[in-house]
Amino acid sequence: MIPPGLLVAAPASGCGKTTVTLGLLAAWRAAGLAVQPFKNGPDYIDPAFHSAAAGRASFNLDSWAMGRERIAGLLGAAEGCDLLLAEASVGLFDGAVRPGEWGRGAGADLAEAFGWPVLLVLDVRGQAQSAAAVALGFASLRPGLKLAGVLLNRVGSARHEATVRSAVEAAGFRVFGALPRDAAVALPERHLGLVQAEELPERAATLAALGRLVAEHVDLDALRAAAAGACEPAPLQPLPPPGARIALARDAAFSFVYPHLLDAWHAAGAALLPFSPLADEAPDDSADACWLPGGYPELHAGRLAAATRWREGLRAFARTRPVHGECGGYMALGAVLEDADGTRHAMAGLLGLETSFRKRRLHLGYRLAELQAPLPGYAAGTRLRGHEFHYASVSAQPDAPLARIVDADGREVAETGSWRALDGGGRVSGSFFHLVAPAAG
Repeated sequence: MIPPGLLVAAPASGCGKTTVTLGLLAAWRAAGLAVQPFKNGPDYIDPAFHSAAAGRASFNLDSWAMGRERIAGLLGAAEGCDLLLAEASVGLFDGAVRPGEWGRGAGADLAEAFGWPVLLVLDVRGQAQSAAAVALGFASLRPGLKLAGVLLNRVGSARHEATVRSAVEAAGFRVFGALPRDAAVALPERHLGLVQAEELPERAATLAALGRLVAEHVDLDALRAAAAGACEPAPLQPLPPPGARIALARDAAFSFVYPHLLDAWHAAGAALLPFSPLADEAPDDSADACWLPGGYPELHAGRLAAATRWREGLRAFARTRPVHGECGGYMALGAVLEDADGTRHAMAGLLGLETSFRKRRLHLGYRLAELQAPLPGYAAGTRLRGHEFHYASVSAQPDAPLARIVDADGREVAETGSWRALDGGGRVSGSFFHLVAPAAG
């Protein structure tokens, strides 16, 4: 049985919903509860923190990129747990203008579809009674959505809390707690969001502090009692693996791969063979495909350029077998990566791609790709849903396009990805597009 759930949401980014989610996971775990975390939308970093706080892998759920049946199957990860806790992305109702598989990617889509009440996190800095109007607006905009109540974040004093709390309660909403401003438990950030969980040596101490903060200031029992939406698990939808034995780049430069993909590849019988380019390791020669996820190669470009065993081993592998790179992995397969200081670093050279971070420009959004050439696991002509999120600029891309790619509004995207066939029968492909799932609609 899938347990009842809650969706942690906010009016906008920066209100503290990730901090609240992590604190709830840590507090309930410390109390002996098993809580299954999920993250709405295309995000790699928050789920890694969820997993560290909950002691369980966190999975992404996205109504634009995933069919309802696929999401229902992923919810099976919560079977046998005491509670399901999902974190929304951006603001509660924010998503694409046009629907994708069955929704627009908003957290509200998930909460309404699966019956999860919403815990609305309000950042009340610089306001008092006006917070009640925000809660009223969020409660009334989508009638099929249930607002469990409100959590006040970043209250300035006991008097400030009492003023806001009384106004919100008078408007008819339960206030489950109020968190004070506490810079001691802030999480560091960089250009793609939070610093990765494994990069924080004090991660365990930070999460424990968040758990204690939430346990002190939130009515955890009442909040758990507000959860709803228990249901029977659905079958897990399959995803084709890139090969039977997959060499998978995994280190601080290549860590952005969705857990639901890895789980689906495992379920299909594939073996994952991790290797570290930063440790100058080559892909396992027993593998029949190689996959380089996204990450932060721009922060490690010098080490990658000096990793001769990795580059030579990857080139030898690619002569006879398929290799694919996503975003950071794609850049590493190219010829040159120019860092923010303007230094040009030689990459694997399996594609002619040259990228630069000297002039940063954000590329962000959902993507629908129709493959013009195969990539490992998918034939030409397959339609795939995913997203793009990077700051790199393309200086050169001499190879054949991998796909025709449009955004969520149907507008064509210039970054098509690219591919090459090698003389030994191998094929190298890459794209800034992060795969989420094949398109059904």
